[in-house]
Amino acid sequence: MQSNLDKGKIKFDMDSMKLMSYFESVTGAKVKDLITDEKLIFVIEENDMGKAIGKSGINIKKLEFRFKKKIKLIEFSTDMVQFIKNIIYPLEVQGVEEKDGIVTVHGKDTNTRAMIIGRERQNIKQTKDITSRYFDVKEIKVV
Repeated sequence: MQSNLDKGKIKFDMDSMKLMSYFESVTGAKVKDLITDEKLIFVIEENDMGKAIGKSGINIKKLEFRFKKKIKLIEFSTDMVQFIKNIIYPLEVQGVEEKDGIVTVHGKDTNTRAMIIGRERQNIKQTKDITSRYFDVKEIKVV
């Protein structure tokens, strides 16, 4: 499966570049992507999550105070299934399968499935949007 990042699809404005640069200077973790929403979503390079969070979450607390926004971290993975699990973490899933661009997420129970989908499908839409930045995904279903 080809990554969409290779196609040069993701472009950043100056504000995003500054946020990413500041994040990297505080944490020492490499930022692969930034999505600005009601919260800041940083996609971190593989194996940099510990650095990004910092001891007892100090880096995140410092950055949330500085940016005056909540921060969510997602660890990137070249494996789409693992990447989707990383996006919906800390929610637990029984499994994630991909077939012909349609991803099926198997929720642990009704409550977990509801949280993965979110109010007015906002969580599942965001998961699809983030995943689509790197992988060719037509749809994400939760069962």
